[in-house]
Amino acid sequence: MPPNHFHLAFSIRRDYSFYIYEDLKAREKTTFQVDILSKMKERSEKIPDPKEIEKEIGDFLAKKFGGNVKMVTPVVLPQKVSTETAEKSEKKEKRIDFNLKPEELISFLDQYIVKQDNAKTILGTKICTHFNRIKRAESGSEETNDMVGHIKNNILMFGPTGVGKTYIIKLIAKKINVPFVKGDATKFSETGYVGGDVEDLVRDLVREADGDIELAQYGIIYIDEIDKIASGRNIIGVDVSRSGVQRALLKPMEETEVDLKVPHDPISMIQEIERFRKTGKRDKRTVNTSKILFIMSGAFGDLSRIVKKRVAAQEIGFGAQLKNLQDDVDILKQAKAEDLIKFGFESEFVGRLPVRAVFEKLTEDDLFEILKNPSNSIILGKKLDFAAYDIDIKFEDKALQILAKKAFQENTGARGLVSAVEGALLVFEKKFPSCNIKKFPVTRSVVEDPERSIEKILALSDHSQLNETYERLFLEEKEYLKQYLNLNKKNLSEKYALTLTPSRIEVVASYYANHIMDIERVIKKIKSFYDDIKKIELYFYKNHDINIVMEDDAIDYIIEQFENSAFDHEEFYDHLTTDFEYGLKLVQEKTGKNRFFITKNALLNPESFISSLIQNELSVP
Repeated sequence: MPPNHFHLAFSIRRDYSFYIYEDLKAREKTTFQVDILSKMKERSEKIPDPKEIEKEIGDFLAKKFGGNVKMVTPVVLPQKVSTETAEKSEKKEKRIDFNLKPEELISFLDQYIVKQDNAKTILGTKICTHFNRIKRAESGSEETNDMVGHIKNNILMFGPTGVGKTYIIKLIAKKINVPFVKGDATKFSETGYVGGDVEDLVRDLVREADGDIELAQYGIIYIDEIDKIASGRNIIGVDVSRSGVQRALLKPMEETEVDLKVPHDPISMIQEIERFRKTGKRDKRTVNTSKILFIMSGAFGDLSRIVKKRVAAQEIGFGAQLKNLQDDVDILKQAKAEDLIKFGFESEFVGRLPVRAVFEKLTEDDLFEILKNPSNSIILGKKLDFAAYDIDIKFEDKALQILAKKAFQENTGARGLVSAVEGALLVFEKKFPSCNIKKFPVTRSVVEDPERSIEKILALSDHSQLNETYERLFLEEKEYLKQYLNLNKKNLSEKYALTLTPSRIEVVASYYANHIMDIERVIKKIKSFYDDIKKIELYFYKNHDINIVMEDDAIDYIIEQFENSAFDHEEFYDHLTTDFEYGLKLVQEKTGKNRFFITKNALLNPESFISSLIQNELSVP
């Protein structure tokens, strides 16, 4: 048989044997699972030993296949030296790399959070300090890890619902790039009782870090509605869901080792067995909470009454300070540890929350500013909803003011904005995808009377008027973006290492108006275009030995072309080569000059630019 025929026959036999094996394996899989599960059920009172599992599998194979198939147990040799080396190198790589300063973090929060200046200052400063202290300690500059009396900057936040407490912590965790988990204080109970275990939050951090224990130990745990676990003063006996939870939180908030293996959890036990079979080590996996930042929040409705009573008692005869307390925010800012203890917290629990931040109630104007914010997720989300049907949507300021007024009347803070926007636009979101409408301007009449507005829009014989209104709102949005960028030009330029010239502000505003992105992503996108152009300059120099430098107006013009898909990077490079290579080489040979500045006019009229350059450089005096 010719060699190629032999290989073909061998391949067919091999594939056929594999097919038979796979078919046999599939048919026996169910029987195998049923047998093993039934054995496990019989012995549910104890977790089987690995040797018992091997014996069960061996008996099954012997029963099904006789002596033809046997189970061979792999021999695991612990590689102590290499494993330890890997662990050390891994820990070295995963040391925290935090370089933010408080003003930088506060500036970042200003882009997303309206008002709350005092809370942003406290949170930005103390969270930066927390992670910079960790970085300093791990750098070895000072021996502070074993210092007695170290107190973490755990934070307690006061404020009504819908003022941005959860949102601000999520933003910070995202900016710092550390794992973040949120829990509800009312869903936990003291360890050992029925209900959620507070240590589950620490285990959730590990899951958020994709099993990376080292990273999880730098995480942030946020517990909302903490005021709900204040101990009731009229309760007799053990209060499991209140004071019990406070006691359970004491050690994790300071420092303790949380075992990742949950007691009486078969899955975690099986995972431990599997890990032992792979590594040959039976190590205990724990998470140390000394570097985990705990942040608590609540509305604390009755706390203001307690503070007011204390202040009034202290100021008898000197009531000026009490008269100056206009609202609950001013009152809560004067809250002390004794007020929190009287509210129902244990003194040890209060002592572990040394930093306190008070959030202000949002006014109608604040809600309007939230909707106007270029990074506002509510408006961006609604744009994405309509974009799913290829419909572009823009909002008029008067419409946003009405939506803010409706949300304020609900008295649920920023949460009311979502329901106000959804309630006004739901009928349009339902009907427009079935119509030939691609531009949707949300004006005052649209949000005041949605039903009547949609009837008028659907009755239009053509959409020219609709499109005209849309273009007007498009230009208004772009103009607002230019004002916003000019107002924040210094901070944004420093943050993204991108000079915001007037022409570049125009480019950024145009890109924002034409795409659905928050301002941070837009500037990052423009910065990526800028970096690509600089790389093209280097590539041109490498290939042609000519050093070209794009002026700012030229860079902005090129970015506009990239945005409009007029040409891609390769096409742009080809244009540069075609338009400038030979002319610049001629100037280079005659004058020895090797650095040329390219303006926007040079890109638009390369021949004129080269001619002018040759005339100026080669002209005889």
